[in-house]
Amino acid sequence: MASFEPLPSPRPDPLRLDKHAQDNLRFIRETMERATSFTAVPGWGGMALGITALGASAVAAMQKTHVAWLATWLVEVVVAIGVAGWTTLAKARAAHDPVLAGPGRKFTLSFAPSLFAGALLTVVLFRAGFSAAVPGTWLLLYGTGVVTAGSFSIRIVPLMGLCFMVLGAVALFSPPGWGDAYLAAGFGGLHLIFGAVIARRYGG
Repeated sequence: MASFEPLPSPRPDPLRLDKHAQDNLRFIRETMERATSFTAVPGWGGMALGITALGASAVAAMQKTHVAWLATWLVEVVVAIGVAGWTTLAKARAAHDPVLAGPGRKFTLSFAPSLFAGALLTVVLFRAGFSAAVPGTWLLLYGTGVVTAGSFSIRIVPLMGLCFMVLGAVALFSPPGWGDAYLAAGFGGLHLIFGAVIARRYGG
């Protein structure tokens, strides 16, 4: 009686296995990055900050006194905090990305010291009569905070902070009358550009 041996099962295509392994590694890497980084940086919120900053720079440039100029920008700070806070919380909730825990907490704590230092230096510079150095100081310290906090966020955030730092350093060595133009370019232009990129590539 003839015996029948089972046909050998076809071997999987090595190319398909390699692609499958690459897909798995990519998924694992992206999952780990999301778990260790704060991804709820608001792109649309950044663009809104850029628009309000452009308006503030135009209004501030028309002020006749340093006090009125500072008051204009302080109003912008309050508006910016409200916009940034609301849009960040909205994006974080949609992405289930906690703001005050894990990477979100590290992002916030890393960003806050530079803002605090900027507030103190603003008072010191105005009292000493060096108000012309305030725009460059703001840009430089804001950029420093963004770079530091960006180490816990998506890759484009530290790059944005670096651009702010470069602009702030240039502003510190430029003529005093150029301050509002640098603030418009930084808080207005850079927020609009990077906000648009973040909104397009990282979900709003």
